[in-house]
Amino acid sequence: MTPLPDLHRPSFLPHVPRRAKSGRAAVQWAVGMLCGLPLAALAQPSAWDAPAALRPSPLLGETFPEAVRSQLPVFVFGDRITGQPDVRAEIEGNAELRRGDTVIRAERMEYTVSDDLARASGQVRINRAGNVYEGKALELRVNAFEGFFTDARYSFLRNGAHGDAVRVDFIDRDRADVHHATYTTCTREEGAAWRPDWVLRADRIHLDQAEEGGSAENAVLEFKGVPLLPIPYISFPLSDKRKSGLLPPTVGLDSVNGFEYAQPYYWNIAPNRDATLQAAIMAKRGLQLGGEFRYLEPTYQGQLRADVLPSDRLRDRTRWSYGLQHSGVIGSPLGGLGVNLNIQRVSDDNYWRDFARGSQQLAQLAQRLLPGDAQLSWAEGDMSVRLRTLKWQTLQDVTAPIVPPYDRLPQWQWRYAPTQLGGGFDASVELDATRFQADRSRTGQPNAQRSYALAQISRPFLAPQGFITPRVQLHASHYQFDSMLANGARSFNRALPTISLDSGLFFERDTQYFGRAFLQTLEPRAFYTYTPYRDQ
Repeated sequence: MTPLPDLHRPSFLPHVPRRAKSGRAAVQWAVGMLCGLPLAALAQPSAWDAPAALRPSPLLGETFPEAVRSQLPVFVFGDRITGQPDVRAEIEGNAELRRGDTVIRAERMEYTVSDDLARASGQVRINRAGNVYEGKALELRVNAFEGFFTDARYSFLRNGAHGDAVRVDFIDRDRADVHHATYTTCTREEGAAWRPDWVLRADRIHLDQAEEGGSAENAVLEFKGVPLLPIPYISFPLSDKRKSGLLPPTVGLDSVNGFEYAQPYYWNIAPNRDATLQAAIMAKRGLQLGGEFRYLEPTYQGQLRADVLPSDRLRDRTRWSYGLQHSGVIGSPLGGLGVNLNIQRVSDDNYWRDFARGSQQLAQLAQRLLPGDAQLSWAEGDMSVRLRTLKWQTLQDVTAPIVPPYDRLPQWQWRYAPTQLGGGFDASVELDATRFQADRSRTGQPNAQRSYALAQISRPFLAPQGFITPRVQLHASHYQFDSMLANGARSFNRALPTISLDSGLFFERDTQYFGRAFLQTLEPRAFYTYTPYRDQ
């Protein structure tokens, strides 16, 4: 065996000719041999004497095709390199090996060419495409990325997760098994006393970067250093990609419902659709089942949720609730029609009181006014039309009743606002017709139809130092009541003009406070409006 000369951080050479006198020659020869260049290409004197220059290179790519990866050159550096050409190299002091997106650093390293095997010890560090492993001893087949690491710490670039392990077994470039390990995504802070808020401890953690997921066996979830929940098996994502699986449960104790336990399950149906299913047990009431479905399409989106308690032992009846929220556009011969739905309904008046706590789905219904709102709208150019129905469900309490609001069954609205009105004027016209209906027998307020017309025109005068906007508006309304009013009338009309003047000034100056530059502004504004008095 002929050892290589001791050079200051040279590259490892599969073969070095005896005439090589310097580190520069050795580096040039290594690149040529490993990249497949003919020997004659490196024998020219000008190649050694040419000044070094930076140039773009495909070797700097973040990913490498499989056919190219096996042909990538291997570079090793160190304070002292010995070995046998084309067989192995031993590097002492600041040892470093590079191949593609993999970098290994250690105090001492041995690399065998025939089986592409690297053995390293003493403050070993691997960086593969941003994922970092640190430990005491490493044995790794570099290209296949097969081997093991002892007393290791790891951190992942994609999701910031990190932890430590007694041993890491590298199965291939994407998969690894971590033994007697911890896993957390809490951001690491400086200082030896830092501890993550939550950490997963497991006998074995399997990591799969290709599937962007991991799993743990015989695990325990800790929060603030306190073990909370033993978990025989759990899977989790290694990126922000959604993943089907169990979500953290909700546990509670209530004086009315008794012990409560709710277990949700997340179902990642598609990139634009998902669902959350939940089963809840309330010791004094029974079993409750529910779920939520969400969807997102190019022209519409929304969510649907529902839950049912088949037999509530405290109320002796079936309890249920549902909700639908939807917004989107549907095609028609006249153009796009906008559809918006917001419907919330429950089984009885006591629902808001009995289920004021619990899951987020139930908390949305912990209110006494639930809308049933449906809108259909159309717009073209300067014109828009809207048809709306709104019916409330009022959850009454005999000890504190509330006046139910009026339903709108239906409401029709037309609006015209020209955008290219000459002379700098702004104008709009709005027509509305609405049927108001509610059970207001206690208050004596009748149901009615209302129609109104609202027209306005204004002329803004704008300048860098301020603005003035005079406006004239006319509001005409007509009411038709179902029953006679106290004055004997069943209808009412009114027409009210309104004039207004809006004005403002802008003052700016450069100033400094506490040694920092600021732009100070002062914007006084004056607004005057007048509507003549009408006795209604």
